[in-house]
Amino acid sequence: MPELRPLATRLLLALLVLIAVFVAIDNMERALANPDEGRYSEISREMAQTGDWVTPRLNGIKYFEKPPLQYWATAAAFRAFGVNEPAARLYTFLCGLLTVLLVGYTGWRLAGPPLGLAAMLVLGSSPYYLIMGGVVTLDMGLTLWTTLTFCAFVLAERPQVTPRGRRAWMLIAWTAMALAMLSKGLVAIVFPAAVIGTHMLLRRDLGALRRMEWGFGLLLFTAIAAPWFVAVSYVNPQFPEFFFIHEHFARFLTHVHRRTEPWWYFLPIFAILGFLPWMLALPAAVRAAWRDPRRRPETPALQLATIWALFILAFFSASGSKLPSYILPALPPFALVVARYLVDTPVRTLARYLVPTAAVGIAVAVWAGWFIEGSARDAWTQGLYMQARPLAIAAGLALLAAPIAAAMLLWRERRWPGLIVAALGVVVMVGCVEDGYERLLPRQSGYDVAQKIKPYLGPGTRVYQVKMYDQTVPFYLGRTTKIVDYGDEFEMGFLAEPGSHIERWPQLFADWERPGEALAIMQPEIYEKFRAGGLPMQVIHEDPRRILVRKP
Repeated sequence: MPELRPLATRLLLALLVLIAVFVAIDNMERALANPDEGRYSEISREMAQTGDWVTPRLNGIKYFEKPPLQYWATAAAFRAFGVNEPAARLYTFLCGLLTVLLVGYTGWRLAGPPLGLAAMLVLGSSPYYLIMGGVVTLDMGLTLWTTLTFCAFVLAERPQVTPRGRRAWMLIAWTAMALAMLSKGLVAIVFPAAVIGTHMLLRRDLGALRRMEWGFGLLLFTAIAAPWFVAVSYVNPQFPEFFFIHEHFARFLTHVHRRTEPWWYFLPIFAILGFLPWMLALPAAVRAAWRDPRRRPETPALQLATIWALFILAFFSASGSKLPSYILPALPPFALVVARYLVDTPVRTLARYLVPTAAVGIAVAVWAGWFIEGSARDAWTQGLYMQARPLAIAAGLALLAAPIAAAMLLWRERRWPGLIVAALGVVVMVGCVEDGYERLLPRQSGYDVAQKIKPYLGPGTRVYQVKMYDQTVPFYLGRTTKIVDYGDEFEMGFLAEPGSHIERWPQLFADWERPGEALAIMQPEIYEKFRAGGLPMQVIHEDPRRILVRKP
């Protein structure tokens, strides 16, 4: 593998790191957005406030859709650093950063520093990975622990590893799988079992089965993963059926969560958003990994990484429930496959792959300049889009300029400066996108609504959410709200705790008239029904998505 050129490469790499750190820190402080950021941050806030580390609650209602590892970590961050946006994002940010370092370390141990650095550049220049590193979802935590499972396994299977080293890495893999189980459930077992099994069958070599430390490994896995599942099931008998049957099998096999998308939904997310600078090189990178004429020591690991990514793509493509973040665990192992291709392939070949991706930048800049205004549904949103337009154009220009500049360096045989400039362009683009997204937060977050509520909020003030639920409002109020005529993810909790909500919106009329201060958030059409019914109320905030009223 080609060595690094010291001075220019180090300067460019230092610049890349500085800009990446600046983008990450800037993204940590923005207001939480709906729905995921508000939901998972609020569950953690309530856990930190109540001290109940067994039963997760959302808006005071039992919530069993996901295991608690991220809730625990974020609740601990809230207790240590206060309830704020950076603390809410800390666990996700650290998981994203550690995954990049882990992939780099694995590449270095497999084939030396060039593969390790290239793997970090590939993953660190994934637009979708960079963006999700600053978003409060559970998928980045799952990505860290499943990637550690993968990396520990391939490091244990290296030909030169000692028996003691192999045992240590295998036990790390079992530990990581248990933490993945506590992050998002049974996929922690499904991914490695299916991928490693498929790899062994393709190689016609089942020897790895004998080296997996089944005895100590299963004991370690059970000791880490089982206690919470036992405890929460003991306290909440309804948990096992809901979590294991409804949230796994029903979610996968049916459209119960109403997240239906076509079978090819994840392909552009993986190829374009996942590996934008190098998306045209992905087929060649896979072929190179599987047709390695020299059969280098890292080849089995790269083939396993290919199966890993393809299995996750196929698995979630077959699912009845699809969300973009599901694909995150496929990116880090596959970054090793792309990285080896980048450090081995003639640089002018890489330049030819890179130049056409500038068309993506042209498309983004053109859309931002001419079409973003027309995509808004109302004047309020149009005004927000217009504020974001300059940053969207800048993002497109970064995607236009960086591939061309990188290709020019590659054409002059400057491999590492070319790779770093390509990565630098994506980091700048993501920074522009995130700053542009901040202009849309009045629409995406309940922060402003919560600030309107606070002057009227006393210890006994009732706050209702009518036929809607803004996930971020309870977080910014620091207290729960009363849900009216809304089910969705609360349905199981309502069944477990009858009386925790108002079932139908006409029932709010009587509750509204009870003594004490009251406020309500509702959609405009519901407000019109209340006004027609003569409900006494005063509007204190209004936008096209919601109206905030108080009892006069």
